[in-house]
Amino acid sequence: MVNPVWVGTLMFGEVPIGVRLYSARERRGPVLHQFERGTADRIRYVRVNERTGEEVPAEDIVRGARTAVEDEYVVLEPEEVEEILPHGSRTMRIDGFVSEGAVGPLWYAATYYVAPRDPGDAEPYRLLYSALDQTRRAGTATVVLRDRESPVLIEPARGVLSASTLWWPDEVRTPDDVMPPVPHVALGKEELALARELVGSMAMDWDPAHYDDSYGHRLTELVRAKAKGGTITHRPGDRSRPRRPEGRGDDALQDALRRSLPGPRPPGRGEGRRTKRELLRRASELDVPGRSKMNREELEEAVSRAGGR
Repeated sequence: MVNPVWVGTLMFGEVPIGVRLYSARERRGPVLHQFERGTADRIRYVRVNERTGEEVPAEDIVRGARTAVEDEYVVLEPEEVEEILPHGSRTMRIDGFVSEGAVGPLWYAATYYVAPRDPGDAEPYRLLYSALDQTRRAGTATVVLRDRESPVLIEPARGVLSASTLWWPDEVRTPDDVMPPVPHVALGKEELALARELVGSMAMDWDPAHYDDSYGHRLTELVRAKAKGGTITHRPGDRSRPRRPEGRGDDALQDALRRSLPGPRPPGRGEGRRTKRELLRRASELDVPGRSKMNREELEEAVSRAGGR
C-alpha cells in the first residue's frame, strides 16, 4: 500500500465525502544514475549559493519569484504562501457535471485514484460513483495539490473514482504558438479514399496489453547482462508496436497509397531504411545547411526536400 498524496473532503452538493488521493501511475524499469567514468563514484547535486559556492542547509532555503525587472526576485516565506492559499484548500467542491469525453486529452495533467477516507465515507462515495457511471458524466472542481491550484475532473474509472488535474486555459498552447503553419493542400479523391480504407482495415479495439515497453525490457536485460560481465545485442528497428488482428490485408493498401502520393516519399517495404551516415553523405552532396546538427528523421526530411528541388 502506498501513501496518499492528498487527504481532504470531496463535496458532492452539500454531502461531504472524506477522501484520499493516490497516484494512479508509476514509472517502471531501471533508474540510471550518474558516475564519474572509470570510478564507482556517484555524481550528486547539492544546493549551493551561486555567489559563494557554499552548500546551503535545507532549513535556510526559501523560495522566490522573478519580478518584471530582469534579474530581480522577491523572496516568499512559507507562512506568506500559506496565507494566500484558497479558502478550504483541503476541499474539492464539485461545481458542475460535464458529459463523458467533454474534456480532451490535451487538458489532462495527472490522474489519481480517489479512495474513501473512513468507512463512514463509503456510502456517499459509492452514491457519487454510481450516479456518474450511470449518467456518463464527470464532476468538475478545483484542488490545491503540491502548492498549486488546478482544475480537476472527477470520473468513474476501474470501479473507483478518479481525480485528474487539468491545465489552465492559458497553459495549453495552440499549434501556432509552437510550430509553423501546416500548408493547405488539395486532397485528391483517390488518395482520400485509399487513406480512409487503410484506416478502416487497421481498425482495432484499444487494449494497452497490445503494447510492450521494448526499450525498458532491453534496458533491464542490458543491466542484468553487464552485472554478470556480459552484454546483449538487439537488431536495429526492433521496437514495440501494437499487434494487429490477423487477416487484415492493409500492406497492399499502404503500397497503393504510397504510390498515389506525389513528390519525394519514404522508402516502401523492402526498399530499406537509410542510416544516418548515409543520409549525412547525401545531405553533404546536396549541400543541406545545418546537416551536422540534425537527427536521422530531420536529415531524411531535409534530404527528401532538397532532392526534390
